[in-house]
Amino acid sequence: MSWVADNSALIWEQLREHLYLALIPMLLGLLISLPLGYVATRYSWLANPLVALGGVLYSLPSIALFIVLPAVLGTGILSPINIIVALTIYAVSLLIRNVIDGLRSVPEEVLQAAVSVGYGTLRRVLTIDLPIAIPVIFTGLRVVTVANISMVSVGAIIGVGGLGELFTQGFQQDFLTPIIVGVVLSLALALVCDIALVGLQRLLTPWARAVAPVKEAIA
Repeated sequence: MSWVADNSALIWEQLREHLYLALIPMLLGLLISLPLGYVATRYSWLANPLVALGGVLYSLPSIALFIVLPAVLGTGILSPINIIVALTIYAVSLLIRNVIDGLRSVPEEVLQAAVSVGYGTLRRVLTIDLPIAIPVIFTGLRVVTVANISMVSVGAIIGVGGLGELFTQGFQQDFLTPIIVGVVLSLALALVCDIALVGLQRLLTPWARAVAPVKEAIA
């Protein structure tokens, strides 16, 4: 415990860095996946190639990607941009399937009703398609967030890894405490972020909470 107290400032700094490096790619991945998913549902022949490409990109080893990206992007090897870009690629790779599945889950009769009452494409997507697709999209978003929190630690190999730097320090010094602290905080961070996403999903889909009591009453 004395080591934790003596290094509390460093631990909090690495925790904040870890959160930043995990969540920014998740948000960027979502922003990229939404229009790609919409295009894939509008032009159905694009869906399978996009999903297949996502699978190929996600299969790339994270360590190799972290090392190669500085040369491709022209950034320094210690730049956090390398981690953000790599994890954004992984986020899009995972999310694209969920966005496509979510938008495809909108019932055809709902789409036809929206068109018949004069909804334009953008208004329909924003007010009908996306709200209905939220549960499916958020399922992928939760997976991406937990995966990102895990993969950020790998970045410690190139010197930018948030809590992963605690693992490196512990192994180098043959000292278990930093490793335990890093593991516990990584797990806690993943749990907190997952709970926050569940709460956000419930906030964005209030009708889901209203439907449940009705179903129970009918049953």
